Amino acid sequence: MYPGFLPNWKRQQFREFRVGVGCDPSGAGEPFAGWTYGASGDDEPAAFGFGVSFGVRRPLRFLAHKLELREDQVSELARILDEIKTERAQSAVDQRRAVSAFADAIESDSFDEARAAAGAEARVQSAQRLRTAVLEALRRLHKMLDPAQRARLAYLIRTGTLSI
Repeated sequence: MYPGFLPNWKRQQFREFRVGVGCDPSGAGEPFAGWTYGASGDDEPAAFGFGVSFGVRRPLRFLAHKLELREDQVSELARILDEIKTERAQSAVDQRRAVSAFADAIESDSFDEARAAAGAEARVQSAQRLRTAVLEALRRLHKMLDPAQRARLAYLIRTGTLSI
Protein backbone atom coordinates (compact mmCIF):
# COMPACT_ATOMS: atom_id res chain seq x y z
CA MET A 1 0.00 0.00 0.00
CA TYR A 2 1.27 3.46 -0.83
CA PRO A 3 2.40 5.18 2.41
CA GLY A 4 0.85 8.52 1.44
CA PHE A 5 -2.55 6.89 1.38
CA LEU A 6 -2.59 5.97 5.09
CA PRO A 7 -3.39 9.40 6.63
CA ASN A 8 -6.38 9.88 4.35
CA TRP A 9 -7.57 6.36 5.02
CA LYS A 10 -7.31 6.86 8.79
CA ARG A 11 -9.29 10.10 8.60
CA GLN A 12 -12.03 8.31 6.68
CA GLN A 13 -12.06 5.37 9.08
CA PHE A 14 -12.43 7.57 12.12
CA ARG A 15 -14.56 10.15 10.29
CA GLU A 16 -12.45 13.01 11.57
CA PHE A 17 -13.06 16.56 10.78
CA ARG A 18 -11.34 19.71 11.89
CA VAL A 19 -13.28 22.03 14.13
CA GLY A 20 -12.45 25.66 13.64
CA VAL A 21 -11.48 25.44 10.00
CA GLY A 22 -11.65 28.86 8.50
CA CYS A 23 -10.01 32.22 8.62
CA ASP A 24 -8.69 33.89 11.66
CA PRO A 25 -10.75 36.71 13.18
CA SER A 26 -8.49 39.35 11.62
CA GLY A 27 -9.59 38.24 8.14
CA ALA A 28 -6.02 37.57 6.95
CA GLY A 29 -7.02 34.17 5.61
CA GLU A 30 -4.89 32.17 8.03
CA PRO A 31 -6.31 29.11 9.74
CA PHE A 32 -6.98 29.18 13.47
CA ALA A 33 -3.99 28.32 15.61
CA GLY A 34 -5.98 25.90 17.80
CA TRP A 35 -7.09 22.96 15.71
CA THR A 36 -9.23 20.39 17.44
CA TYR A 37 -10.48 17.09 16.12
CA GLY A 38 -13.88 15.58 16.55
CA ALA A 39 -16.18 12.98 15.09
CA SER A 40 -18.58 13.73 12.29
CA GLY A 41 -21.69 11.81 11.46
CA ASP A 42 -24.21 10.38 13.88
CA ASP A 43 -24.69 10.73 17.56
CA GLU A 44 -22.11 8.00 18.23
CA PRO A 45 -18.49 8.77 18.96
CA ALA A 46 -15.90 7.85 16.34
CA ALA A 47 -15.53 4.39 17.81
CA PHE A 48 -15.60 2.22 14.72
CA GLY A 49 -11.85 2.04 14.48
CA PHE A 50 -9.42 -0.72 15.21
CA GLY A 51 -10.10 -3.04 18.12
CA VAL A 52 -13.44 -1.55 19.09
CA SER A 53 -16.51 -3.76 19.26
CA PHE A 54 -19.71 -2.79 17.53
CA GLY A 55 -21.83 -2.82 20.66
CA VAL A 56 -25.59 -2.92 20.28
CA ARG A 57 -26.51 0.14 18.22
CA ARG A 58 -25.10 -0.91 14.86
CA PRO A 59 -26.68 -4.41 14.70
CA LEU A 60 -29.88 -2.93 16.08
CA ARG A 61 -30.10 -0.34 13.30
CA PHE A 62 -29.21 -2.94 10.68
CA LEU A 63 -31.88 -5.39 11.84
CA ALA A 64 -34.49 -2.68 12.34
CA HIS A 65 -33.94 -1.59 8.74
CA LYS A 66 -33.73 -5.06 7.15
CA LEU A 67 -36.66 -6.53 9.07
CA GLU A 68 -38.78 -3.33 9.02
CA LEU A 69 -39.39 -3.48 12.76
CA ARG A 70 -41.97 -1.46 14.67
CA GLU A 71 -40.93 0.71 17.64
CA ASP A 72 -41.98 -1.86 20.25
CA GLN A 73 -40.05 -4.54 18.37
CA VAL A 74 -36.96 -2.33 18.21
CA SER A 75 -36.99 -1.81 21.97
CA GLU A 76 -37.37 -5.55 22.61
CA LEU A 77 -34.60 -6.33 20.12
CA ALA A 78 -32.34 -3.84 21.90
CA ARG A 79 -32.89 -5.70 25.18
CA ILE A 80 -32.18 -9.05 23.53
CA LEU A 81 -28.98 -7.81 21.87
CA ASP A 82 -27.80 -6.20 25.10
CA GLU A 83 -28.25 -9.45 27.02
CA ILE A 84 -26.37 -11.43 24.36
CA LYS A 85 -23.59 -8.85 24.31
CA THR A 86 -23.24 -9.07 28.09
CA GLU A 87 -23.17 -12.87 28.03
CA ARG A 88 -20.54 -12.94 25.28
CA ALA A 89 -18.39 -10.50 27.22
CA GLN A 90 -18.68 -12.71 30.31
CA SER A 91 -17.77 -15.71 28.17
CA ALA A 92 -14.63 -13.92 26.99
CA VAL A 93 -13.66 -13.22 30.61
CA ASP A 94 -14.23 -16.87 31.49
CA GLN A 95 -12.11 -17.92 28.50
CA ARG A 96 -9.20 -15.77 29.71
CA ARG A 97 -9.54 -17.24 33.21
CA ALA A 98 -9.49 -20.78 31.81
CA VAL A 99 -6.40 -20.07 29.75
CA SER A 100 -4.75 -18.58 32.83
CA ALA A 101 -5.59 -21.72 34.81
CA PHE A 102 -4.08 -23.88 32.06
CA ALA A 103 -0.92 -21.76 32.07
CA ASP A 104 -0.66 -22.01 35.86
CA ALA A 105 -1.05 -25.80 35.68
CA ILE A 106 1.78 -26.06 33.17
CA GLU A 107 4.06 -23.56 34.91
CA SER A 108 4.57 -25.42 38.17
CA ASP A 109 7.28 -28.07 38.61
CA SER A 110 4.72 -30.88 38.49
CA PHE A 111 1.57 -30.78 36.41
CA ASP A 112 -1.32 -29.44 38.52
CA GLU A 113 -4.19 -31.71 37.50
CA ALA A 114 -6.75 -29.95 39.70
CA ARG A 115 -6.03 -26.50 38.31
CA ALA A 116 -6.19 -27.73 34.70
CA ALA A 117 -9.47 -29.52 35.42
CA ALA A 118 -10.88 -26.35 37.00
CA GLY A 119 -9.93 -24.36 33.89
CA ALA A 120 -11.55 -26.94 31.62
CA GLU A 121 -14.69 -27.00 33.77
CA ALA A 122 -14.91 -23.20 33.70
CA ARG A 123 -14.69 -23.30 29.92
CA VAL A 124 -17.49 -25.88 29.68
CA GLN A 125 -19.77 -23.96 32.07
CA SER A 126 -19.18 -20.74 30.14
CA ALA A 127 -20.09 -22.44 26.86
CA GLN A 128 -23.25 -23.83 28.43
CA ARG A 129 -24.29 -20.39 29.75
CA LEU A 130 -23.67 -18.86 26.33
CA ARG A 131 -25.65 -21.67 24.67
CA THR A 132 -28.58 -21.07 27.03
CA ALA A 133 -28.49 -17.31 26.41
CA VAL A 134 -28.44 -17.74 22.62
CA LEU A 135 -31.32 -20.21 22.68
CA GLU A 136 -33.35 -17.87 24.90
CA ALA A 137 -32.60 -14.94 22.57
CA LEU A 138 -33.71 -16.95 19.54
CA ARG A 139 -36.88 -18.01 21.36
CA ARG A 140 -37.68 -14.38 22.20
CA LEU A 141 -36.90 -13.26 18.63
CA HIS A 142 -39.22 -15.90 17.21
CA LYS A 143 -42.01 -14.83 19.54
CA MET A 144 -41.51 -11.13 18.76
CA LEU A 145 -41.35 -11.28 14.94
CA ASP A 146 -44.19 -11.87 12.52
CA PRO A 147 -43.85 -14.64 9.86
CA ALA A 148 -42.50 -12.36 7.11
CA GLN A 149 -39.89 -10.86 9.45
CA ARG A 150 -38.88 -14.35 10.62
CA ALA A 151 -38.39 -15.40 7.00
CA ARG A 152 -36.15 -12.38 6.35
CA LEU A 153 -34.17 -13.05 9.54
CA ALA A 154 -33.70 -16.71 8.55
CA TYR A 155 -32.46 -15.57 5.12
CA LEU A 156 -29.93 -13.20 6.73
CA ILE A 157 -28.68 -16.02 8.95
CA ARG A 158 -28.48 -18.57 6.11
CA THR A 159 -26.55 -16.26 3.80
CA GLY A 160 -24.05 -15.33 6.51
CA THR A 161 -25.02 -11.67 6.52
CA LEU A 162 -25.94 -12.07 10.17
CA SER A 163 -24.12 -14.40 12.53
CA ILE A 164 -25.36 -15.65 15.85
